[in-house]
Amino acid sequence: MKAATAREVISRVSKDRIRFVQLWFTDVLGFLKGVTIPVGQLTRALEDGMAFDGSSIEGFARIEESDMVAKPDPSTFAILPWEVQGGRACRMFCDVMTPAGNPITADPRFVLRRVVNRAKKLGLTCYCGCEMESFYFKNDKAPEFLDMSGYFDLTPTAVAERVRHDTIDALEKLGVKVEYSHHEVAPSQHEVDLRYTDALSMADNVVTHRFVARQVAQANNIHISFMPKPVFGINGSGMHVHMSLFKNGRNLFFDARTPMHISDTARHFVAGLLRHAAEVTAVTNQWVNSYKRLVPGYEAPVYISWAQMNRSALVRVPAFDKNRPNSARVEYRSPDPACNPYLAFAVLLAAGLDGIEHKLKLSSPTSDNIYRMTDEERHAAGIGSLPKDLSDAVRIAEGSKLVRETLGDELFANFIRNKKLEWDEYKAQVTAFEIERYLPIL
Repeated sequence: MKAATAREVISRVSKDRIRFVQLWFTDVLGFLKGVTIPVGQLTRALEDGMAFDGSSIEGFARIEESDMVAKPDPSTFAILPWEVQGGRACRMFCDVMTPAGNPITADPRFVLRRVVNRAKKLGLTCYCGCEMESFYFKNDKAPEFLDMSGYFDLTPTAVAERVRHDTIDALEKLGVKVEYSHHEVAPSQHEVDLRYTDALSMADNVVTHRFVARQVAQANNIHISFMPKPVFGINGSGMHVHMSLFKNGRNLFFDARTPMHISDTARHFVAGLLRHAAEVTAVTNQWVNSYKRLVPGYEAPVYISWAQMNRSALVRVPAFDKNRPNSARVEYRSPDPACNPYLAFAVLLAAGLDGIEHKLKLSSPTSDNIYRMTDEERHAAGIGSLPKDLSDAVRIAEGSKLVRETLGDELFANFIRNKKLEWDEYKAQVTAFEIERYLPIL
């Protein structure tokens, strides 16, 4: 159950004998940050927020602008399904503010809220659902599988299956709705699908899911990894994002008169996603390792195209029952579960809105398996490629007006700086591959 107001939060905390309150927010990379306060400080926190040093948070501020305030959002109140420091605890997501009460423009939650509000001014509400893939390993030192099962296999005796179910139980107690879960294609790889909700709440839910999944795994002495490609030679983990736009309670992506039952609005939205796909990839796939997943042959998209049934396309329009118009949606398939969901949803929504506002024309869907097409055939079909590595992605993002405007100048600069440093550090490494291949012969 989620509380809607500060007064309701205070009442719930008293009724349920909560001892501690965790205040959550993320840095520019999506890592969860927070502070725990005793319940006696709750009223003060709800009224004034809790001060902290923002210069120590990646991407937030320079040292001379370090004073910041974490202001709890009462609508995100939820009781944690485990004890913290020997007592019951709750959590709330926070908006990061200046001491004067103004939003910090480098706060990822603010960035998404700003794009959501832009859509709201057009009368639009964006809904998102996410397919969260991950691996369970025996520990965090090496990727040792817990099971050797495959897609949709039911393995009731497997530890990973039980831990996954415990994770879903904890999420439901926190108010995060789960559509379903199953074993994925690769050994020890599992998927949890988060039921669609508004974009800001879904970003909160993705962060909550990652935290809860790690908490449950740790309690069972195993490790869960959202690393995009932890093991060579098998599928990596993605976070397919399903998106739709509603206005006055009606799904604007639905049109019963068209063959695929999708509207012109949906087609413009997809055209916007495709137009800006290469630009936003540094945000939706922000790690060096992300690009080890985005290679042909492992069910991850590489080429910029759209389709209905073709799962090699970047954007897919899933089939749905026309008697359920709310099910009309588009699926963006390149993001991975290690992204910052606030920033990822922000740039995807901005790209889609750009397509709508400029009435971008959508090309014909791709029916062929794009991986089997030659370079010449893809070029003739107008099919481009996603960036080949993080350096390529950052270079393209750095020149993107849409990404800069969406993230805002300050966060944009901090994000680009961080990613360039990561690439510089990575390219200087000598890998096991190089030692095994070249040391004996060079």
